[in-house]
Amino acid sequence: MGVLLQISDTHFGTEQPPVVDALLRLVTEMKPEVIVWSGDITQRARRGQFEAARAFLEQLRPATIVTLPGNHDIPLFNLPARLFFPYAGYRRVFGEALEPRYESADFHILCVNTTRWYRHVDGEISPDQAQRIARQLDASTPDRVRIVVTHQPVHVIKGKDEKNVVHGNEHAVRRWAAAGADIVMGGHIHLPYVRPLAERFPDLPRAIWAVQAGTALSWRVRHSAPNSINLLRRANEPYLACIAERWDFSAARTRFEPVDSQHLPLDRPRREALN
Repeated sequence: MGVLLQISDTHFGTEQPPVVDALLRLVTEMKPEVIVWSGDITQRARRGQFEAARAFLEQLRPATIVTLPGNHDIPLFNLPARLFFPYAGYRRVFGEALEPRYESADFHILCVNTTRWYRHVDGEISPDQAQRIARQLDASTPDRVRIVVTHQPVHVIKGKDEKNVVHGNEHAVRRWAAAGADIVMGGHIHLPYVRPLAERFPDLPRAIWAVQAGTALSWRVRHSAPNSINLLRRANEPYLACIAERWDFSAARTRFEPVDSQHLPLDRPRREALN
């Protein structure tokens, strides 16, 4: 059974060393196949913050690490850098790819860069991005869990977060659902939850889930959510499904502990789902 670990919004520059140590211990214990790091890696895209992220990255090995930038990973105050080299710091640590892919026997992960140099906070999915991801989903096989990763969310559960919903969300979600996506992962708002996307987009052609992560390491937590990460476990029952687990940091015990688990049935015809 494959295990995926999602971390998000680490905001290096505001990280808490006890939480960093606890997360590294959890990674050692769980031995995930792949770690999805869904943006806002740094607080202000400064060189020292990216170097701290690099040191953390090296301690996550040998798991495969799939990353994408968040809005905080583009310089805010250095306007020439923001305009002409917005991803220079990110690329120096994580490589050239801003929309990496990962494929294994259990997972097919497709990242979408929702950041834009001309948007300080908001994210955007262009029609070209939506179509490109849909083509890749169309070419995927139904025996894998098909996951799209954005930074800004495609669905929120609190009214005050509506302003953070990524632009272009409806066209993208409907196109991806039709192409076979199972899950859209995101971060940005520091609030973890799992919801069916049919809550926001009625009449989707198939079931698809939003899996949102809190902030993994930063002191910039929301009052209702401490530092947290998500674990996603593939399950065959005998039909393809996922178990989505939320793990919160316990300050009293200085470790991450499971606090919630949800069964996510994945939409497969019987002939596809059988192994």
